[in-house]
Amino acid sequence: MKIGILGTRGIPNAYGGFEQFAQYLAQGLVHRGHSVWVYNSSDHPYRDKEWRGIHIIHCSDWEARIGTAGQFIYDLNCLRDARKRDFDVLLQLGYTSNSIWHRIWPRKTLNVVNMDGLEWKRSKYGPLTRKFLQRAETWAARHGDILVADSIGIRDYLYEKYGREAVYIPYGAEIPERYDPKIPGDWGLRPEHYTLLMARMEPENNVEMVIQGWMASDKERSLVLIGNAGNAFGRHLTDTYRHEKLRFIGAIYEQPVVNALRHYSSLYFHGHSVGGTNPSLLEAMACESVIAAHNNTFNAAVLGEEAFYFSNSEEVREIINVEAATGVGLAWKATNREKVRELYSWEMIVERYAQLFAPTFWSSRETLKKQV
Repeated sequence: MKIGILGTRGIPNAYGGFEQFAQYLAQGLVHRGHSVWVYNSSDHPYRDKEWRGIHIIHCSDWEARIGTAGQFIYDLNCLRDARKRDFDVLLQLGYTSNSIWHRIWPRKTLNVVNMDGLEWKRSKYGPLTRKFLQRAETWAARHGDILVADSIGIRDYLYEKYGREAVYIPYGAEIPERYDPKIPGDWGLRPEHYTLLMARMEPENNVEMVIQGWMASDKERSLVLIGNAGNAFGRHLTDTYRHEKLRFIGAIYEQPVVNALRHYSSLYFHGHSVGGTNPSLLEAMACESVIAAHNNTFNAAVLGEEAFYFSNSEEVREIINVEAATGVGLAWKATNREKVRELYSWEMIVERYAQLFAPTFWSSRETLKKQV
């Protein structure tokens, strides 16, 4: 099949979760003999037209020049190009800036939409933006030929609100074969003597809640934050919270480095509160991190009883002090790693998408579009 993937800044990944997903999925589909084309932003550092057998289509992206509106123009440019490509399948990752263009989605192509999380719930958005995002969600839910939900919670939500039977396929993660014990030292850290958080610096990721809880704890171990703190909220955090053991080390995209920092941390905080099966959470599980997660249905569905949970800074403080004193979370490491192996392996995820894209599945797509 000829398969297009749009909705990301492009591959190889130099940004975040959807880009990581597109990279693994595209490689897996190519290995299965499919022709895969991934749309890349014109600002992406990778400039070639092919990467590991994947065709790269560079489309004009004005986001760096005009801000958020540039995302809509970028997606419009991608969709205009896609109409000329005769794709069998077009996988659209997310809907925030592309579902508004649903009238020009290629009609002879199977349009599959990964519905991501509940974007309109993100606290960084104002009332008007949230209203638009709810509308964008509706356009995607009604016009996608097939909807994909990355969590059971999102799948159930889509059925309850739109009467659509979304296909549940979570994200995947790779279990590393080894971890370089020298990497923490490269960052001035001692293995098992630091607490870690990796996230975009956004309010809904509860970074500030974790920092406040750590500041109130005994601070026996450093708190290390991985993520770009160059946005407004990131600058608020770096300006407000200062301590010799509090370290903002910026964004890191080299997977072996990130994996080692996760593996050798004493405690890993996952504060994401909006969305489904989060890729960074699966990767932390694969790296055998002791995890403390924000208490919500999405995180609980993945972690079960093998994690600490927090809803406020006081609970963060208690978790830090308890784990430092008792090491109670150590028993969860192997169990969470096996969950990844059994439920979230990339091989399994790619195979499920390959089956979804197969023409034998397309014949039933009209039943999937049926409205209540």
